[in-house]
Amino acid sequence: MSLRRISKKLISKKLLSQKLKRKPKSEEAPKSYSGPERRASVLAGLPNVPPSLHGHAVTLPGLQARHDEQAPDSRKRSTELVIITGMSGSGKASALKAFEDLGYYCSDNLPVDLIARFAELALQSHEIDRAALVVDVREGNALEKFPKVLKEVRKLLPVRVVYLEAQDMVLLRRYSETRRPHPLGTDAPVRASLKAERKQLGAIRKLADIVIDTSRFNVHELRAHVLEQFTRQTTGKGILVSVVSFGFKQGVPEDADLVFDVRFLPNPHFIPEFKPFTGRHPKVAAYIRSFPQTQEFLTRISELLVYLLPHYIREGKSYLTIAIGCTGGQHRSVMMSEDVGKYLRKAGYRVKIVHRDMPK
Repeated sequence: MSLRRISKKLISKKLLSQKLKRKPKSEEAPKSYSGPERRASVLAGLPNVPPSLHGHAVTLPGLQARHDEQAPDSRKRSTELVIITGMSGSGKASALKAFEDLGYYCSDNLPVDLIARFAELALQSHEIDRAALVVDVREGNALEKFPKVLKEVRKLLPVRVVYLEAQDMVLLRRYSETRRPHPLGTDAPVRASLKAERKQLGAIRKLADIVIDTSRFNVHELRAHVLEQFTRQTTGKGILVSVVSFGFKQGVPEDADLVFDVRFLPNPHFIPEFKPFTGRHPKVAAYIRSFPQTQEFLTRISELLVYLLPHYIREGKSYLTIAIGCTGGQHRSVMMSEDVGKYLRKAGYRVKIVHRDMPK
């Protein structure tokens, strides 16, 4: 056999072995595409798509519908709605102005039936990422729909309900000063209208995320409280702590969350030179502090409060009222409230000190 024939035979065997090793087309691994190539491969496998469109950016009805259904989810994470409600005269208008100052898109007295539509428009807008609106007893019977509407709106975006209230005596005084009629009408006294309003708003109050008692706030303090609560921050210490001194003779403050009794401390009232002064006078304060039980009690309750406050914050509490009482509310409770307030301020909390029964 010639050398040429031997070489040709070896080459044929080699080609045959390579052919046998090669996988059939049906078993070959699918190719991976990206960009236009991927679109071309996908479209080529779909029915009723002309070859001329392969490789082009084509919008398919089914895919577009799914995209539209998912679109609100991305907006839902960045759009926030605050619904302000509560008693007439509690300061809802002032609170809404504070939200406007924070950059919220605001609407007053929006009909309940339009809340869901308002939320949808906020989601669709590229300019509104935070919105606030007021809903209250002016809605009349339509207010009964609010719980159901709120449930539906919360499926669209995050919602916080802020409920404002105040004590009846405070609301009566405010109505007397402004001389404005109650929204429920002038056929009944304001006191009766307030009672009816509380009953009508009872179910809505239970839905509130934040309840703010504005009895001890003036307009400026309420605005500052709202600004502090809703300003985007990372400190986590937005809670407002009110430290109130009082005298047990006049009764315990109704809005107190925690009450401490300091009547066990020596009473400066029985020392003639201290009697005319209050616990804010340096000599009176130094006298009360001179006793070891004063320092120990101050340390213990201050450390307790610093321990408790983060837990209250995690529970969503926006303000806490600490009442410290002595017999008349002039000496011991005043001094202790001042020192506890200073301690909490140093710990980084916002503190408001009020001396309810201290002589002016």
